[in-house]
Amino acid sequence: MNGARWLAQALVAEGVDTLFGYPGGAIMPFYDALHGTPELKHVLVRHEQGAAFAANGYARASGRVGVCVATSGPGASNLVTGIADAMLDSVPMVVITGQVATTLMGTDAFQELDVFGMTLPMVKHSFIVRRVDDLPRIVGEAFRLALSGRPGPVLIDLPKDVQLGDATQLPKHAPLPIDSEETPRDASLHEALALISQADRPVLYGGGGIALGAALPAFRTFVDATQIPTVLTLKGLGALPTQHPLNLGMLGMHGSRAANMAVQECDVLIVVGARFDDRATGKLAEFAPNARVVHMDIDACEIGKLRHADAGVRGDIVTTLTKLTLPCAAQLHGRHGAARRAWRAQCQERARMHAARYDAPGETVYAPALLKQLSELAPDAVVACDVGQHQMWVAQHWRLDDPRKHLTSGALGAMGFGLPAAIGAQMQDMDARVVCVSGDGSFLMNVQELATLRRYGLPVKIVLLDNQALGMVRQWQELFFDKRYSEIDLSDNPDFVAVAQAFGIEAMHVERAADVDAALQALLDAKGPALLHVAIDTAANVWPLVPPNRNNAEMLDPQQDDDAIASQAQPEKSRALPA
Repeated sequence: MNGARWLAQALVAEGVDTLFGYPGGAIMPFYDALHGTPELKHVLVRHEQGAAFAANGYARASGRVGVCVATSGPGASNLVTGIADAMLDSVPMVVITGQVATTLMGTDAFQELDVFGMTLPMVKHSFIVRRVDDLPRIVGEAFRLALSGRPGPVLIDLPKDVQLGDATQLPKHAPLPIDSEETPRDASLHEALALISQADRPVLYGGGGIALGAALPAFRTFVDATQIPTVLTLKGLGALPTQHPLNLGMLGMHGSRAANMAVQECDVLIVVGARFDDRATGKLAEFAPNARVVHMDIDACEIGKLRHADAGVRGDIVTTLTKLTLPCAAQLHGRHGAARRAWRAQCQERARMHAARYDAPGETVYAPALLKQLSELAPDAVVACDVGQHQMWVAQHWRLDDPRKHLTSGALGAMGFGLPAAIGAQMQDMDARVVCVSGDGSFLMNVQELATLRRYGLPVKIVLLDNQALGMVRQWQELFFDKRYSEIDLSDNPDFVAVAQAFGIEAMHVERAADVDAALQALLDAKGPALLHVAIDTAANVWPLVPPNRNNAEMLDPQQDDDAIASQAQPEKSRALPA
């Protein structure tokens, strides 16, 4: 029993059944230990970034801790983007990296890298295991910290000599209990209720904390009981089903007109597990200018960080919503009841007036219509997105009923996320229907993971929207840089169907709207992994769009003529480009 074998058994005790990784010199004793631990399913990815994103997708889809493993040096540094993504989107992960022996640390040894220092700004906690006897404490703490409070990634840097050290004296691992959630103070609940009860034009603003706090039933009960119009962030999508009559859609830069106008006109904004992200708020100084704010969150650091909270409620969101539901619902028939009913009708009428249209003219494929149709054909699917125009089209047009079925790199906006995240989602439930929606730019960033799909026979279905450009950057250059297109041309893309087939994956192509029905059905009917390559117009843009440094009421809209768009689109500095 050495340190590596003890660690493998400890992972089993923590409930880990799947881990994603890539071996190398400094982590080799741990990989040797996997031979004697059949309870652990190791997924060999083809790049360490794929391991981090796959563990990330596993955790997002399941709510459990995702685990990834890499060797020291470049193996560890290749994990960094996936670790940062998990930190910024509050995803529970334990990251295990090999390290050179403790006697060589600090000597610039082969493949030595200070991964502890590199990752300090992007983890909840980092550990270097310097003695075998420290393993029980560190492993227990890592999993406890990853899941407690606001979830996030934890790093364990594991020197090679610790892995090889004698561990016969160590006890069997016993997981530590997860910290209990803080109960909201009664005073803060009373303050929140007082504000909500005075509202004539209330709006609920739901974010990713709803799913992270297991608050989906409580949130939906609150909405149905209070009948308050609701807007959602990118990570909050699915907290209310897309078709729910009180769901006004996503707010922010590419949000719906109904959602953005409701927020701009409300008098009380009830924020549930959201953080006033700049892509949601637009120009912060002009966001919800007439509203008093009730902010509910598990993380005290978020309350008042960007927008003053007139009533800040720190604590478990389930408890907060449960305690407020009946008192808030009672206000429906109070002296503000008539005003609230008129406000609700106004919001719903605006949502009907500005609902997305799918009757695009012409023979080419209209991406929003294709995505809407696919989500209706596969209503139970988990969709994993890459980053770019297709990500926003999924957010706008996919019919979502659960945030854990929508895997997207929100705060970091990491291209290359979609395919490995879909692999992670599929590994956590082999019976799930998993769809990856990618773009031609993002797809090539982790295209090697097609080999992982093939090796494990994962039935992930890939929709690759190909406009032969870095579409979102091209759109911004068109609107805000006077059409000075710089390094966005991808017209030399490979034949993606041939690429997929070279990996042994079924692939097909569609470029006419008339063929979309048959193509989508063929994709879904494929027995194993399959790819549908979709050719779309290079000039297609994502609408609506709030220009930089504008408030959310100043939306560019496809119904406006070119002169109106040109008059609002001002050149921006390069820092304004999307990630």
